[in-house]
Amino acid sequence: MQNRHYFQTFALMLAITALASIGIRAQNTVEPNTTTANETAGTKKGDDIKVTFDDKDPSIMYIESNGEKVRVNTVTKAIEHLTAATTTATELVNAPATAAKVAAKDDEKEDFYAYDSGEEPFVYRLINVPTAKKVPKGTWNLNFSHRFSQPIHPLSESGKALLGFDSFSASSFNVTYGITDKFYVSAGRSPLCQKGLCRTVEVGFGYHFTDQTKKIPVAVSAYASVEGNENFTQEYTYNLQAMLTSRIGKRVFLFFSPAIHLNTNGQRRFNPRPDDYFPAATVANTFKLPAHGASFGFGTQIRITPSVSAMFEFTPRIGFKMGRVNPIFDNNFNVTGFQNESKPEIGIGAMYTIGKHSFALTLSNTQTTTTSKYNSSNLVLGPKHLIIGFNLFRRW
Repeated sequence: MQNRHYFQTFALMLAITALASIGIRAQNTVEPNTTTANETAGTKKGDDIKVTFDDKDPSIMYIESNGEKVRVNTVTKAIEHLTAATTTATELVNAPATAAKVAAKDDEKEDFYAYDSGEEPFVYRLINVPTAKKVPKGTWNLNFSHRFSQPIHPLSESGKALLGFDSFSASSFNVTYGITDKFYVSAGRSPLCQKGLCRTVEVGFGYHFTDQTKKIPVAVSAYASVEGNENFTQEYTYNLQAMLTSRIGKRVFLFFSPAIHLNTNGQRRFNPRPDDYFPAATVANTFKLPAHGASFGFGTQIRITPSVSAMFEFTPRIGFKMGRVNPIFDNNFNVTGFQNESKPEIGIGAMYTIGKHSFALTLSNTQTTTTSKYNSSNLVLGPKHLIIGFNLFRRW
């Protein structure tokens, strides 16, 4: 071991001395008079040191002594041991290609699309659909969403209102905190106030089961929450949701978030009432919307650059579907029945990320953001009539 350590040190010193004397120029084989060196090292006179420079890359040097051979990169100071017995003329012929591979490895650039667990390049909500992003222990994570009410189409109308920026808007927020690296708590509020929902507060907790790995193709989280209207004082809804995320290549992420919403139409709060009409429509007592529902959020995010991403999502539903209950009139304008009109949530957006902060410009058809309500368009808008908005995310 001492001889090997001495040989490495001697090889590096020899490389530096050789470069200084020849000015880093290529030459063939150099066989210096090594008697003094050998005697100093305590070896036999017959043990010569052979130094060979690469014809194509003069910064690569091969040194042979005592049956051992090393390759020295005089730029990076890297030393690689070679087996002298297998070093033949063929290896010397292939030396330029080998040197090129070593140089390419030395110059390998950082993978800007790689990320660590908890630093996923997406946030906790794609646009509205939740994701399996990990909440690291001890971190505070704020999601702030802003949704206007006027659709950007037709432009002849929204253009005068600056694409809807002049219209009524809803500003919602949600905060999550990591208790451990897997378990977190969450709280949020939506200021919307219309039939069936008003100043809704949602509290819940989640658990991150696993990240996506080579053996596990999908990251999985689960979430349970309770929503209550009038600042969490009445009309409660209970949610159970799974969040699955999978990465394809370096740039594409797929999301799926199925959920069950219990008592989402509790107390028949979205149903029509007889006294909503004049004269009173007693037929309203026979019209009932489902009390529970389920939704299936699909989404994708494509990283255009390490900082810029494009997003799309769509959320079909079954059971209760929030929307608008339209009365059906007879010729005398008496209410004879009702029809529920509802549109599933859809959204597109572009997100810019810098450090722990993300900003997303969104187009969607809903202002609602709580778990049981984001899946429907509260404005009953189709895909051609989207409203502008934005999401802000920040971690501390």
